[in-house]
Amino acid sequence: MAPADTRLRRFADEKLQAWLRAGDERGVEELVTRYAGVVYRQARRLLNDPRDAEEVTQDVLLTVVEKIHTFKGEAAFSSWIYRIATNAAYGRLRSKRSRPEVSLESFFPVFDAEGRHAQPMLDWSDCLNDPGVIAETRGAIEQAINRLPTEYRTAILLRDVEGLSNEEVAATLGLTVAAVKSRVHRARLVLRGQLARYFAGWKESW
Repeated sequence: MAPADTRLRRFADEKLQAWLRAGDERGVEELVTRYAGVVYRQARRLLNDPRDAEEVTQDVLLTVVEKIHTFKGEAAFSSWIYRIATNAAYGRLRSKRSRPEVSLESFFPVFDAEGRHAQPMLDWSDCLNDPGVIAETRGAIEQAINRLPTEYRTAILLRDVEGLSNEEVAATLGLTVAAVKSRVHRARLVLRGQLARYFAGWKESW
């Protein structure tokens, strides 16, 4: 994001906060306009259930209105909202615990004693040259992300899908930047491993 855009967003957030703190109805309207879609999209990706995502979005927006006086400005306003949304989605996931999650280790590349790949890594990038497989590829990626353990799925969604910086993700999740980098890196390795297996099976069927 360009510096000018960042300043505009900060100014808009400050005005929104002032309205919310004053109990001005414009604050609620502006909050819904600017952040309802963002919160819903994040909740939808984390929960993989539109009804749950809608309920979480309503809860998050209500929490922001009720807790606005607790916001101290130590992080960006958007990061604070992301953190509330993430915690709410976590809570909903913990209450359900019905979705099976894969083990990360089962998808990590295998190395020999000298640090080389024990098995050659499949280069599946050429598969993406065919426009006909793009939709299937997108579906495979979404399924792979949905199977990640919650903490890794959240980190990679915030970093690679929402486009937050490592620092913003750290502020959102209450982690160190190093921890965020580690989670994102491990999640990317897992996704690459799952997609390699997916395309390996695909090529064998050709």
